[in-house]
Amino acid sequence: MIYHLLYSLKEWFPPFNVFRYVSFRAALAAILAFVICLLIGPRVIAFLKRREIKEKTTKSDSPELRDLHQHKDKVPTMGGFIILIAILGASLFCARLDNIFIQLGLLCTVGFGIVGFIDDFIKLTYAERHGLSSRRKFFLQFALSAALSFAIFRFLVAATGPDALNLYFPFFKNLVLDLSVIGGVGAFLVTLFVIVGFSNAVNLTDGLDGLAAGCVLIASAAMAVVCYLVGNVNYAEYLNLLYVRGSSELTIFCAAIAGASAGFLWFNCHPAKVFMGDTGSLALGGLLGFIAVAARQELMLFIVGGVFVVEVLSVILQVGSYRLRGGKRIFACAPLHHHFQFKGDHEAKVTVRFWIVAGIMAVIGLATIKLR
Repeated sequence: MIYHLLYSLKEWFPPFNVFRYVSFRAALAAILAFVICLLIGPRVIAFLKRREIKEKTTKSDSPELRDLHQHKDKVPTMGGFIILIAILGASLFCARLDNIFIQLGLLCTVGFGIVGFIDDFIKLTYAERHGLSSRRKFFLQFALSAALSFAIFRFLVAATGPDALNLYFPFFKNLVLDLSVIGGVGAFLVTLFVIVGFSNAVNLTDGLDGLAAGCVLIASAAMAVVCYLVGNVNYAEYLNLLYVRGSSELTIFCAAIAGASAGFLWFNCHPAKVFMGDTGSLALGGLLGFIAVAARQELMLFIVGGVFVVEVLSVILQVGSYRLRGGKRIFACAPLHHHFQFKGDHEAKVTVRFWIVAGIMAVIGLATIKLR
């Protein structure tokens, strides 16, 4: 919005020409998203308190976990609205609204936010229920992801050609997997897996004060760099990356996510004044997956978002071990961050250490671009 308005006035006021640069608008989006969070955060938190929309740790299946988190019972939840409003506001002001990736990103934000809201609403309304059933939640996530995937590939194939259906591997210069099986069904399935998988991965990671928000901040900042490179024909050619026309605009979207995550972290750091709930976590994870698919860097996200991957793997291993080994567990509790809590580490220590690992993984992921 602000791009279209101010850039059109550059003839009368030349300094407005700066709005043509993605890097400037990305920095502005990050700052604006952060400020929006600081401005609306206290009001949203106060509203949630008045409505008694609070976390219910008593619904945990683990008695030990209930004891560890019993002090969180009075903390408001569904604070993900703060993040979503900041992302939408910053993106609408700073991004080009005629860009297909921005349009789909806004749809992804709203769509996954609604799914998360429904899940949170059911948890808070019905004492005996843990939210949407797994089947219904996955159906809604898959339906939304399928619509996004169809739109992404319809545009990418037209703009980029059949190379848009390939899966590109980090570290290796010429290692490419052709996913154009049966008219692109392979690429479509990978897209569904990435978007739905990361939506749930961030949701699983959201278990300690500031953990998910901090890791999303780091991952989105790294993906902002990736989107900037693949969206610039010169950088993409030099680094042997697939050039995706128009994807540089996603840099602004990534910056808005990073700024909103930082702003939310202002209230969510230990001791948390508000939790994002599924309203925020499902949307943030879905956005990370969508951005990676749009930039054709799905495997890059598995590196820069390595913390989320490990959290999901810990749950899969725990469940598998319990079922296949007669009730034996690998971890004291899953996801992995609860394992360290059970071992006696304070949650603030666990959170900061996970942030450090997330930062290292982001650096490794970006380094693979040059290594190729």
